[in-house]
Amino acid sequence: MKKKVLSIFLTVAMAATLLTGCGDKEDNNGGGNESTPTPTTESTPTPENNGGNDDNNGGASDGLAYTGTLELMHFSTSEESQGNGGSDGFRTMIANWKTANPGITLEENVLANDDYKTQIATLAAANDLPDVFLLQGMNTIAWADQGLILDMTDYIAASPYAADYNDSYFAPFTTPDGKIYALPALTGGTCTVIMYDKTVWGDEFPSTWEEVEAKAADILAEGKTPIAFGNSGQWQANSCFISTLADRYTGPDWYMSMIAKGGAKFTDPEFVAALAETQRLFNQTEIFNKDFNAVSNEDAREYYIDGSATAFIGGNWDVSYVQASLEGTDLYNNTGFAVLPQSADATHQRGSQNIGLGYGVAINPAVANDPDKLAAALDLAYYLTGPDFSGFVAENYALGGLTAAPDVDWSKFDQWTIDFYNWSYVDTETCEIYDSYLDGAIWSVLNADMQSMMNGSMSPEDVAANAQAAYEANY
Repeated sequence: MKKKVLSIFLTVAMAATLLTGCGDKEDNNGGGNESTPTPTTESTPTPENNGGNDDNNGGASDGLAYTGTLELMHFSTSEESQGNGGSDGFRTMIANWKTANPGITLEENVLANDDYKTQIATLAAANDLPDVFLLQGMNTIAWADQGLILDMTDYIAASPYAADYNDSYFAPFTTPDGKIYALPALTGGTCTVIMYDKTVWGDEFPSTWEEVEAKAADILAEGKTPIAFGNSGQWQANSCFISTLADRYTGPDWYMSMIAKGGAKFTDPEFVAALAETQRLFNQTEIFNKDFNAVSNEDAREYYIDGSATAFIGGNWDVSYVQASLEGTDLYNNTGFAVLPQSADATHQRGSQNIGLGYGVAINPAVANDPDKLAAALDLAYYLTGPDFSGFVAENYALGGLTAAPDVDWSKFDQWTIDFYNWSYVDTETCEIYDSYLDGAIWSVLNADMQSMMNGSMSPEDVAANAQAAYEANY
C-alpha cells in the first residue's frame, strides 16, 4: 500500500545529468518557478569555531567575516535550468546567497555539462581547482588521494542541517576510510521503475518473477506483451535493469568495494548469478518483447502508451513523458509504479530501486588556509544543498534533494505526480546506479556483452570475465 504523503520529505542518492544512460534526463514532474524560499543566513559552524563572527564585518551576512572573492564552478547554465528542477533550484540558491552576502564577490564559472567535465579534469590535473566546485562521485577517491579536495567529514557533522541529511546520498563522496569529501547536490531520479496497467496486473505489481511469469501466460494469450523494454542503446540494460537486479544478489557492500578497489570482482559468483538471471528472464521466458535489443527505450515506452504492452521498465524521464502522453485516458488513471520483482535465488534487499546524487559541492583544501574564507565556502555549500533548496525543488518540481524539505502544498500536483514522488522518495529502498561510477571504458565492454548475453549468444561467465578485465585495465 502507498504510504501517506509525508510532510517532511525523505529523499534518496546520483544526479541525473551524470549518468551514462539514464542520467542525461532529469525528473521534471511539476510546475514552473513560483516563490523563492528566503535564504537562512545563520552563522556557519565549523569544527574550529562552531560559527562565524557575530559582527557582520564588511557587510557579509550574519557572522560571515570574509569580504573577498570566492570562486564557484558549476554546470547549471541558464539553458539547462529551463525545465530542469535541479539546475533551476541550484541557480536560485546561488542568487539568494549572493543577495544575502553582499560583502562577498562570488565569481561563477558556469559551463555546459560536457565542457564542465573536461575543464574540471584539466584544472585538477594542474592542481588549480576553484575554491568551490561540483565533484563527480567517480573522482572522489583519486582526487582525495591526490590531496585535491578538502576532507569535509567534520564540517558535514557540524552542519546546521546535519540531522535532516539523507545519509545514503554520501556514498559516492566517501572514501574507504570513511571520510566524506562533498555535500551531495542537485536532485536525483530513479533509473529503474516499472509502470504497469492496474486493470491487468492488479493494484499491486507481482513481487516475484515467478508470479510475473505465471501472469504473463494470460497476457500473451490475449496477444499483448507483458513488459516492454528497449536496449538498442545498450546502456538501458545497465542503468535500468542490472544495477538494481544485481544489488539483490550482491548486496550494497559489493559495489562499494568495486568503487573502492576493495577486492570485489565482476567474476564473483553473486554477480555472475545476477547476469545468469538476466539472461534467463530475457532469453528463456516470454516476459519481454522479442525485439528488446533492437528497439530503443523510447520505442519500448510507446508499446505501453499504445496498449500493446501492459507494463514498461524505464526511468524517471519516461514517467513524465508517459504522464503527458496518457493524460485524459483510462490508462492514465490506472497506471501504477513498481520496483523490479525479486528473483528466487537473490538473498539481499527486496523492494529496491536505483537512484542517487552523483555530484557534490566540494572545496579546494587551499581555502582552509583562510578560516574566514573557509567559513564562507562552507556556508555556501550548506545553503546550496540545504532545506531551502529541497523545499524549492519539492514545491516547484516534486523532486527531492539531500536535505528533508519543509511542508509542501500538494494541491497544485495531480495524483500521478504525488504517487510517483512517494514511490521515488518515500516508499522504496535505494541502491546505486552502476554507470554513475567507475569508468566508461568498463561499461562499454559490459553493456555490449550483456546485449549479446541477453540474446543467448554469450555466457554470463564470459561477460563477467570481460568486464573484470576492463575494470583492471581502466580503473
